[in-house]
Amino acid sequence: MHIMEGFLPGVWALAWYAIAAPVVGYGMLKTARLVKDRDVNKSHIAVAAAFIFVLSALKLPSVTGSTSHPTGTGIAVVLFGPAVTAFLSTIVLLYQSLLLGHGGLTTLGANVTSMGIIGPLFGWAVYRSVKPHTDLQKATFAAALVADWTTYVVTSTQLALAFPTEPGLSGVIDSAITFLGVFAVTQLPIGIVEGALAAGLIGYISMSSESVRTRLGVTA
Repeated sequence: MHIMEGFLPGVWALAWYAIAAPVVGYGMLKTARLVKDRDVNKSHIAVAAAFIFVLSALKLPSVTGSTSHPTGTGIAVVLFGPAVTAFLSTIVLLYQSLLLGHGGLTTLGANVTSMGIIGPLFGWAVYRSVKPHTDLQKATFAAALVADWTTYVVTSTQLALAFPTEPGLSGVIDSAITFLGVFAVTQLPIGIVEGALAAGLIGYISMSSESVRTRLGVTA
């Protein structure tokens, strides 16, 4: 779920912008270097961004009355790492907030932090941890799954920090549990499906591109 326009108090909206801005700036520089790298297929950057856009634009109704959607960041984080993923996610989220009514400008920092930074970072860490012990597709499945689920844990935490049930840590925890309960019903299976889609796509990309196989250490 993209946190909607104007939903967060101003202090939290600014705080998440402050957290996201340097990471996105670094990701922009890394993306610029990738574009100039002759060994990188530029179409793969476009595919990664498109995967984020298409999946995150799907608004699926939840039985709890909310909506959920995949995040689509698994492909980008496997191919290019978390910094580039943060920049690509920001472009997607900005476009969606301006033209599709998903999220908003005041909550862009929060949405980028959850979906574009922390979720992919955890997914990337899992990918790097399991890749030496399994094949590319299984590692990608794990990365996409963790990136998706982590995004919603972070979003629940962001909402809980802004709207605790009572002052203090216990109020934040209670609120976070409530928000997690709202999302979990649909997000748990969505994460599994997203992982499978990402694994299938990365398998196709690696089979069709020798440069990707080399960069990702695929030998067969």
